Amino acid sequence: MKTAPAPLAVARTQGARLILEDGRELIDGVASWWTACHGYNHPHIAAAVREQLDRMPHVMFGGLAHEPGYRLALRLADLLPGDLDHVFLAESGSVSVEIAMKMAVQFHLNRGERGRSKFLAFRGGYHGDTLATMTVCDPEEGMHALFAGVMPSQVIGDLPIDELSEAALDALLVERGAQIAAILVEPLVQGAGGMLMHDAETLRRLRRLADKHGVLLIFDEIFTGFGRTGTMFAMEAAAVIPDIVTLSKALTGGTLPLSAAVARSHVFEVFWSDQADAALMHGPTYMANPLACAAANASLDLFEAGEWKADVARIAAGLREGLEPCRGLPGVTDVRVFGAIGVVEMKEAVNASALTASFVDQGVWIRPFGKIVYLTPAFVVSDAELATLTAAIRTVLAAI
Repeated sequence: MKTAPAPLAVARTQGARLILEDGRELIDGVASWWTACHGYNHPHIAAAVREQLDRMPHVMFGGLAHEPGYRLALRLADLLPGDLDHVFLAESGSVSVEIAMKMAVQFHLNRGERGRSKFLAFRGGYHGDTLATMTVCDPEEGMHALFAGVMPSQVIGDLPIDELSEAALDALLVERGAQIAAILVEPLVQGAGGMLMHDAETLRRLRRLADKHGVLLIFDEIFTGFGRTGTMFAMEAAAVIPDIVTLSKALTGGTLPLSAAVARSHVFEVFWSDQADAALMHGPTYMANPLACAAANASLDLFEAGEWKADVARIAAGLREGLEPCRGLPGVTDVRVFGAIGVVEMKEAVNASALTASFVDQGVWIRPFGKIVYLTPAFVVSDAELATLTAAIRTVLAAI
């Protein structure tokens, strides 16, 4: 706070643009951490929230329930593959990951298995900033190295991207499997840990290893869910169904905080009991907030219309064309695109504040981190706006 530049004051938003208090307009290249997938101020979502606000802004979801929450849960169950049918609605993405972790540990406890309190997570991974989620982020590359030892350490391995690394992970599970409740991974793209990409076969290897060693498989689709990688959920591209999936970010189209931890039937059934202590005792104050559920239902209406698929394909093509020339720049080590995600990786960590200011001078909002300069624009970004975003990256990186 002492050394960072003052944040830019935003007066309003529209489509893929931020309008600042001083009148400047910036094309948003990251869609407010990829939440505003349909663009800002989408009239259908806004109307749904206004209507719900007049009817009921909030009630506790303990002993009470409401139609927007039930409707959203049913729709998510219909959208997700297989028997991912049991929906726990919370507020933030980090909270949904913690709920999934708690669910996984209690799954084993309810079955009489003691000692399974660890999680296998991966280098390059990122799952949130709350205390438990910090433990399953990459301990060296992430933002949380300062807190090493504050919480119990987890088991951190390398993704099984080939047969050799699969064998190494299998050996790790042989050694530590009796302690592990679940494997936790961001499918296809590890987001805030470095925008690292892997193929569908990696996820199939994880499913085989989880089944072999009797641990649950959790997909963190907070970044990849809702169309960002080209399918509604990343798991669809791999035809792999996790035991639990976490969702947030674009769930409400970037309007209100909401998240979900969704479990398969065999997980749910372990909690379905006459014994009260078998229940999952977790109750976020604003869980299933009706305003957020109304926004999410409206967002799902837009996804069901199907236009996003062509938009993601169009954006992917524009990102490849616009960013590929960066590969020849001396400071660049890689350029990669996956769906509506475009990444330029530098050889060294960048001065994020200085680069961000340079991007603002170009009329765009792009916020690098570490060695990564990335784009995750709204799906409604126009071809001209996308070209401006990629041109800004080429211009600013060429200057350094």
